[in-house]
Amino acid sequence: MPVTLHWFLPTNGDSRSDLSLGNAVGAAGSRVATDGVSSNGNSGERPPTLDYLGQIAVAAESLGFDAALTPTSSWCEDAWLTTVALSQRTTTFRYLVAFRPGMQRPTYAAHMAATYQRLTGNRLLLNVVVGGDDREQRRYGDALGKDDRYARCGEALHVIRELWTGEKVDFKGDHIWVEDAQIEAPPVAPEIYFGGSSRAAIDVAAKYADVYLTWGEPPAAVEEKIATVRAAAEAEGREIRFGIRLHAIARDTADEAWNEADRLLAGLDPEQIEAAQLIQQASQSEGQRRMRELHGGRTDNLVVAPNLWAGVGLVRGGAGTALVGSHEEIADRIAEYHAIGIDEFVLSGYPHLEEAYRFGEGVTPVLAGRGLLAPPRGVAE
Repeated sequence: MPVTLHWFLPTNGDSRSDLSLGNAVGAAGSRVATDGVSSNGNSGERPPTLDYLGQIAVAAESLGFDAALTPTSSWCEDAWLTTVALSQRTTTFRYLVAFRPGMQRPTYAAHMAATYQRLTGNRLLLNVVVGGDDREQRRYGDALGKDDRYARCGEALHVIRELWTGEKVDFKGDHIWVEDAQIEAPPVAPEIYFGGSSRAAIDVAAKYADVYLTWGEPPAAVEEKIATVRAAAEAEGREIRFGIRLHAIARDTADEAWNEADRLLAGLDPEQIEAAQLIQQASQSEGQRRMRELHGGRTDNLVVAPNLWAGVGLVRGGAGTALVGSHEEIADRIAEYHAIGIDEFVLSGYPHLEEAYRFGEGVTPVLAGRGLLAPPRGVAE
């Protein structure tokens, strides 16, 4: 299977400053930027207006990206509303909407997704976010602990998938129940993307995910995780695809790329890093723990594998590694991940508009020249 490239929509704001590793840490109580939780509440140098996010979406579509991951948190603009509006500015571009199954009843969520598909021509993908932080969950009135959140998520996804068939559904679980539920089925059921490194997460992914997403760990660790998830899916009689979430700093030469990484790192002070690390240490996420172990809060020895830099994770929760190097080197690393089973790459860079062009005009042609890229949507292979 060839490689599919996705981009990212910064719905908490964007920046090109030295703090552009996710707007770092703001006032007391603010959050570190992450795919699930962001920091300073729309305080980037570029606010997440529809016009600016539209520029990114249109650029990403023109550059050959298939979709854009859109995060969810109380610090981001709502992913559903934002992306359905942006769908009117793009043609085939899809939106990987971060979705918290504990925030909506499954019948309503299934109905929303079906309507989204009809309104956009089947351009919705769902990235399921269970939540790794009790404090964040309580902002939404959710008091369940982590293991119960995964159990509830599995029940919700079971109901949602059944509803998407158009048949009536009766279900009673420990957390979810529906009686005689039915919706008008979507023309195409959205694919479900799911991440998480704990055993509970892997078990849910094995049963319900179409694509398992991992954060950017070194290839050996990713290969081990793929084997574990694949075995769990096979035990459920299912096949699953694999994707990876990474930042990217791509330049014409390796020196230019590493100079940019050094510039970003130089813009951080010890207090910012310390505050971010305290927040990350409080997270219940197994994936966050694995990200934190890559850098250990240090500002040296941040190259954890060839062209894989852990500096982003010093101030940004969630995906904390970046591919750094020349266009050819980054293509080499993508090919390496692809060889061990990764087919989908969810990428980002600061600022997201300019970096979409850098990657799309620099790395993508190299991948295409090697025969690694999937054809654009709607184009026969």
